[in-house]
Formats: sequence, structure tokens, C-alpha cells
Amino acid sequence: MRRTIFTEEHEAFRAMCRDFIAKELAPRYETFEQQGHVDKEFFAMMGDLGLTGLQVPEEYGGGGQSTFKYNAIFSEETAYAATGLGTLRVHQDLVIPYICQYANAEQKRRWLPGMAKGRLMSAIAMTEPGTGSDLSGIRTKAVRDGDHYILNGAKTFITGGVNADLLLVVARTSPYDENDRRSGLSILVVDTTSEGYTVGRQLDKIGLKAQDTAELSFTDVKVPVADLLGEEGKAFEYLSHNLAQERMTIAIHAVAAAQAAIRFASEYAHDRKVFGTPLTTFQNTKFVLAECSAEVAAAQALVDNALEELDAKTLSPADAARAKLFSTEVQGRVIDKCLQIHGGYGYILEYPIARMYADARVSRIYGGTSEVMKTIIAKDLGLSERRT
Repeated sequence: MRRTIFTEEHEAFRAMCRDFIAKELAPRYETFEQQGHVDKEFFAMMGDLGLTGLQVPEEYGGGGQSTFKYNAIFSEETAYAATGLGTLRVHQDLVIPYICQYANAEQKRRWLPGMAKGRLMSAIAMTEPGTGSDLSGIRTKAVRDGDHYILNGAKTFITGGVNADLLLVVARTSPYDENDRRSGLSILVVDTTSEGYTVGRQLDKIGLKAQDTAELSFTDVKVPVADLLGEEGKAFEYLSHNLAQERMTIAIHAVAAAQAAIRFASEYAHDRKVFGTPLTTFQNTKFVLAECSAEVAAAQALVDNALEELDAKTLSPADAARAKLFSTEVQGRVIDKCLQIHGGYGYILEYPIARMYADARVSRIYGGTSEVMKTIIAKDLGLSERRT
């Protein structure tokens, strides 16, 4: 189906992204997967091309874009090429918006120029061992001591945690209140060279091998009060405000990855002969790919509409949840079917579909599991309260 949300300027940017990915990312991607992270110099190179700070205001050296569509285009193009830069997506699509919206003028002057140029990479640390999606269960504590907070605790599943220069840490700055489980959490911006900050294991995942994911610990880390992001105790409010964009980031990449899977399966089926006949001549192959195409078209329409609403600042949490739930479930089904078309070769890592299959599984987990998305949607339907 024809997409109508992009202008000629957007498509010119897409062509630049596609060229960059083909010439610079794709040839290095296997190396990045083997070493478990993207070289920091690669992000600096992207920064020189204006690809790492698209929504950073121009006064701080960024692209000054108010739209999320340029971020979406870059994410789509990485997926179309069977690659991914999850660390950059966290830095650019999640962290930078927090800094732009909640940092004070002095903090913006310190952090945004380097972030825009890919020379000050960032990550966000929310999840802890045993807490999962339940932010109210966070145990990492920050105790005020004069002009500093003393930070102690641990985080896990932190994308970009190995190479981050700045880390947004969600910590408890006041005691847990059973009557207000969302209160008492704050966001501290931690310099990763701070004494007491430790990067633990780099987690060995089944997919997303080029995306560094780490365990982190904080032992009496001194964080200047001047590095508190926004107001103390407002973290839950801030995090909830940006969840729609985080979930859209996942949904956009999911649909693009599913589209790429159809292309790879179609190309393979054209070339593969069974009993002397191309695989594409078999009805089952044609029907499977037709089903996949219809599902992806539906997911694309949903995501494009949600993207327009995100730009207009009218995208509700429930509609963001619908977009993430549907697109990631479609991604899982479509990639599985496209791998099946490859037969035994679909299980061999030299074929992109194998890597895509492993990469896709986490889409239904991070950014809120499919079950969490269903809970949000059910609440929007008025189904959350028990009736007696």
C-alpha cells in the first residue's frame, strides 16, 4: 500500500540513510555482533553526518527536528538491511527527549552538544533484578548528603550500558509509600567515570548481538545534586510521559523487520528449486507470503497513523500500546513463516532471516511485554475494575 506520511525531504533523508547503512554499517555489522557492541567511534562518525541528534535543538548542535519521522526512517532502513542499532535508538529516541524536556538550561549546555554529535553516548537504567516492568518495586536508593546524592543499587538488561558515557538512573529518593506506589522516584544523570560505578556482565543474548546489554552496580556513587533531572520525586511522571515514543520506536522497527523478512523469503523462493520448479510456483508459498503481506500492510497502516498522532502529541498510551502489541505480534508471526519458507537454510546464520528470527523475539518483551500492553488496552476499554 502507498504510504502518505512522508514528504520528498523525508525520502531524500531516507536515501542518505540507506546509502550510509549499505556503505558503513552493513560491512561492519558482523564484527559488531561478534564483539557484542558497536564501536563508539562509529557513533561519532554518525554524529558528523547529523544522524545522532535529530531532535536536539539547533542551538546545541542538533538537527532541530520536532517530528519523529526522521528517527523512524533511520530505524526502518536499519531493519530493511537486517541490521540494527538498538544502542542508538535508546540514546536518540529515549534519552535525548528526557534531556530536551526536563533538563535545565545549564544541564542542556553541558550534555546536549556531545549527545547530538555522538560523542557523549547515553543509556537509561530502570530495570532491576526481580522488578521487571514494575517500576514501583525499584530498590536502588539515592540519599541526599549535602550537595550530592549517594547512590547504591543494581540494574540489569541495560541497553547501551557497556559504552554509555551518561546514564539516566531511576532511583528511590524517598521511602516507599504503600498508599502511593509511584511516588519517591527520581532520575539522576550519572557520569559513568564516577567512582563506585561498575559495569558487570555483558549479557549474552540469543539475538541483538550487536547491542550491548549489561548489568550495572552502584556502590556509594556520588552524584551532584546539580545532576538531578527535573524535580525530585517526579520520575514516574516523566517516564510515563515518554513511554508512547519508546513503544513507537519498537513498533516502527518491528513492522520494517517484518517487511524485510517478506523480501528475503520472496527472493529465496524465486531462486530455490524443488523438484526442478521454483518454490514460488507452489500454492502454499504464494499463500503464505500473501498472508504475510496483508498482515504487514495492516500493521504499517496502524503504525503510520500512530506516528502522525505522536508528532501531533495526541497519541494516547493505550493507542501506543495497541501499535506495539499488534506490530510486534505480526513481526513474530511473519518472520517465523518466512524462516519456514527457507527450510533448513533458515536456521543457518549466514542467511539474514535466521538472525532476524532471534532478534525479533525480544520485541514482545522490552518496552513493556505484550501482556502489559493488553492490560493497558483493557483498562482503556474500561475492563480493569472488578464488578461485584
